[in-house]
Amino acid sequence: MSIVIRLACPTDVPAILAIYAPYVNHSNISFELVPPSEDEMARRLAQKQAHFPWLVAEVAGEVVGYAYAGTFRERAAYQWSAEISVYVHNERHGEGIGRALYTALFTILRAQGYRNVYGGITLPNAASVALHEAMGMTPAGVYRHVGYKAGSWHDVGWWEGALQPPVDDPAPPRALLDIAPAAAWDGWLQHGDLTCPPELTAPQTVWRTQP
Repeated sequence: MSIVIRLACPTDVPAILAIYAPYVNHSNISFELVPPSEDEMARRLAQKQAHFPWLVAEVAGEVVGYAYAGTFRERAAYQWSAEISVYVHNERHGEGIGRALYTALFTILRAQGYRNVYGGITLPNAASVALHEAMGMTPAGVYRHVGYKAGSWHDVGWWEGALQPPVDDPAPPRALLDIAPAAAWDGWLQHGDLTCPPELTAPQTVWRTQP
């Protein structure tokens, strides 16, 4: 099976929402209570991609998962850290999609200059814990009874990972759209080619893997 990883574009919003809505409606994995509208999801995509990567995974032309990074904390000293999330279609778990997405996401974040990533997991969730630890992340702590949904209080565990070693006087991370025009995308990913579909203002990255 070939998994294609690329930058998300606005036309992916319905597929992204179709993956995400069941996590909102039928699980405690997302702490949203109502799925966002397509307009709201499109706004989130545009807002994040001004600075961070938002990736989708395709199998045989179908979007089967997505992952993105965002601001970890607002204060300036946190700027070298990013919060990450990944969602895979409920019928495609166990196929290596989440790991392929995170592999590509981490590689782009390193190229931007990020040093650390953090992911929150509603507990218990053995599959998500296994994915984050397979990516080299380690437990950082648990927020006890931090979210109330579906009639119950839920804990959230946090996992942390080092993308690259800390250095003195690091340069600020660069925005995705600032580095995209000159980026050697295929050098960051295992295999790649560079295209620019008409609906994208930034290059599209394609990464193929055989999980």
